[in-house]
Amino acid sequence: MSHAWQAGFIAAPAPGEPGGAAPYFRREFVSDGQPRRATLYATALGIVEPYVNGTRVGDEVLAPGWTSYRHRLSVSRYDVTELIAPGANALGAVVGEGWAVGRLGWEGKREHYAGRPALFLQLELEYDDRTEIIGTDRSFTTSTGAVLVNGLYDGETYDARLEPDGWNRPGFDDASWSPAEPLDRDPATLVLGSAPPIRRVEELPPVDISTSPSGKTIVDFGQNISGWVRLTVTGEAGRTVTLRHAEVLVEGELGTETLRTAAATDRYIPRGEATEVWEPRFTYHGFRYVQVDGHPGGLDREDVTAVVVHSDMPRTGWFETSHPLVNKLHDNVVWSMRGNFVGVPTDCPQRDERLGWTGDLNAFAPTAAFLYDVRGVLGSWLADLAAEQRAKGYVPWVVPDVLSTPSPPTALWSDAAVSLPWTLYREYGDVEILRRSYASMTMFVRDVEERLDENGLWSSGFQFGDWLDPDAPMDNAAGGKTDRHLVASAYLCKVTREMAETSAVLGEDEDAAHFTALAERVREAFRREYITPAGRVAGETATAYALAITFDILDADQKVRAGVLLAELVAKAGYRISTGFAGTPLVLHALSDTGHLEEAYLLLLETGCPSFLYPVTMGATTIWERWDAIRPDGTLNPSGMTSLNHYAFGAVADWLHRVVGGLSAVDPGYRRMSIAPRPGGGLTHATVRHDTVHGRVEVAWRITDRRMSVEATIPDGTEAKVVLPLHPGSLVVDVTGGTHSWRYDLPDGHGSRPEYTLDTPLRTLAEDPAVWHALSQVFTRHFPGIPIDGTAPEAAGVSLNTVLGYLPGASDELKADFSAALARGEGTR
Repeated sequence: MSHAWQAGFIAAPAPGEPGGAAPYFRREFVSDGQPRRATLYATALGIVEPYVNGTRVGDEVLAPGWTSYRHRLSVSRYDVTELIAPGANALGAVVGEGWAVGRLGWEGKREHYAGRPALFLQLELEYDDRTEIIGTDRSFTTSTGAVLVNGLYDGETYDARLEPDGWNRPGFDDASWSPAEPLDRDPATLVLGSAPPIRRVEELPPVDISTSPSGKTIVDFGQNISGWVRLTVTGEAGRTVTLRHAEVLVEGELGTETLRTAAATDRYIPRGEATEVWEPRFTYHGFRYVQVDGHPGGLDREDVTAVVVHSDMPRTGWFETSHPLVNKLHDNVVWSMRGNFVGVPTDCPQRDERLGWTGDLNAFAPTAAFLYDVRGVLGSWLADLAAEQRAKGYVPWVVPDVLSTPSPPTALWSDAAVSLPWTLYREYGDVEILRRSYASMTMFVRDVEERLDENGLWSSGFQFGDWLDPDAPMDNAAGGKTDRHLVASAYLCKVTREMAETSAVLGEDEDAAHFTALAERVREAFRREYITPAGRVAGETATAYALAITFDILDADQKVRAGVLLAELVAKAGYRISTGFAGTPLVLHALSDTGHLEEAYLLLLETGCPSFLYPVTMGATTIWERWDAIRPDGTLNPSGMTSLNHYAFGAVADWLHRVVGGLSAVDPGYRRMSIAPRPGGGLTHATVRHDTVHGRVEVAWRITDRRMSVEATIPDGTEAKVVLPLHPGSLVVDVTGGTHSWRYDLPDGHGSRPEYTLDTPLRTLAEDPAVWHALSQVFTRHFPGIPIDGTAPEAAGVSLNTVLGYLPGASDELKADFSAALARGEGTR
């Protein structure tokens, strides 16, 4: 939406010190009577806090957020009619460095978009007979005030003694202030904001205030968040109170290693007149813990409050089960999304990075679109992606792009240009999402098409591969087990199919035919290069199999065989994670889609390191960047990439929603949906709720005394195919809008296991995944380095008692562990 802009950008006459004092701007004007309507438009190259007659305008923070400022700078619109008085009025603003001027990225570079903070205000006063416009120009004056230091990474220093009293009200003497200086800026880049603003969304009180071994005061808010601390202080003027933020404690002291070079430190210097309440406005931090230095007297819980800050998106998805660790895992996914949707969908909120990495979002997008209404945030972000792509000729790895080197096309990262619009279309059913992104989508696919080798493979160029595979070298996160170009060619199979379907939806028939043929070409190329006729996938990794299975690259018989081989690999890894960014969102789906639901639950519920639940057992409140960001001995992973708030691996929640909860869309927007819960893992109930564009859907199942109950509520105007779980007659029901419920007895024998004994052959035990996993753990503990094979021919005639016979001095502990393993997994089927 365009607007007629008459104002211009203004700045202080000379740049201040980097990260130094924030400029204050003001101008007085006279209103000839009470206007019928008064509208203020505000933005900045930096972070703007506007005022009218001394009143802070609006409730958004960190405005205008971060967009690709060279192409799109968001403008906020406020109704300020009630703030305008007949006669003298004052318009003012403080502008921090923000993303436009301050340090961004681990390279330490500043001034990516501007050399100094700049302000844009346009106040429109509508009277009955005319409209008057007051805009930022040379008539504004500027000076500095209490904000002495401000930077997104390093924090804010505020000296309340230096705040000019009344500076934003009429009648203030600004004779010592300097005239503002115009700053050249193309008004065509200004766009009215379409994304939900960043706001204070929640407040958290301390759960604990303690003294560290070195005598420091440490506040624990119990949750890793993005935001800041609101401080209350009564004390002497000039005494600095320092707030140092961090995600973790190390040996009882504030652990700042995960921040890298981000100082994440706020300082408040009181006036000393009375009780003062302060919070920063030009920075934000990722933290759970705060070290408070210099607070006068003892620090009480009422003196500090954590303010949760992120884009104010409506919540749309909820999930819970009978398993407390799984519930905590899902909570952690939600909190990681909240902590990283601060205007831009970032990788992390705490360290010297906080960039809009395309790969992180692409992996997480189905989960994000389920949990929150992301049309505004990600619609704006896709517009930035397309603008950067047009200007640079490629899709940057981070959007907005502040990297010093070009970003060659890479699977999972760059192809977010295609897969993210497709994911959003599937979630919301809005064809305009595809139409707005179509040029960007086709530009990316045609670029990669030109790079294919003579066999139709994406076999050259840099690739991130299965990023952060836990077996990759610590100093090479891209060096995972799975061949990078196998990953690239597999993702291209998915992306070209999405591109073909997009063209068909938009009626681009010529493109649809071309991309359909391309999709078949790259699929056949992948099959020739990487898949045997029997369904074995080159590299023999969980990620390779997960990609081949979930991207429909295999034929039916191959898919069955690949599922068996994947299940064997997962079991061989002890049901611990062996996948990175590329494979983790898909591995559980690949198992359950090929009939290996029990193995999928075993993978989900494993608590050893690395696993989905291991961080939960270590006290995590968000998703970690690395599976072992905190090691079992409590030490931090020393790689330098140890964010404790990184949502990408939270993509597992998509499986929780679609398989455990059982809800998935058949038609875009959920006009038709599938309700097919698949209980397992010993869970006795699960509930999933989702606010679709048609209304709320709720699915709940519960097992009680060998009876199953299923309830489903879907909105009017929608339809669902309900596959009743564990129904003795395999009942499938078609339903329309309303609430529906079913009750039935479980099939005979469901949930029961054979009564295994120490005389049961190993071959038989090996056919039970849960029991064999438990036995394998016993062997690993008692006989490290000696494998146990239940598939060998001789295993049919060997039992655990046979094994014990070879060990005449076998301990009672070993016998007890064998017996416990045989009982392990009761109720997991």
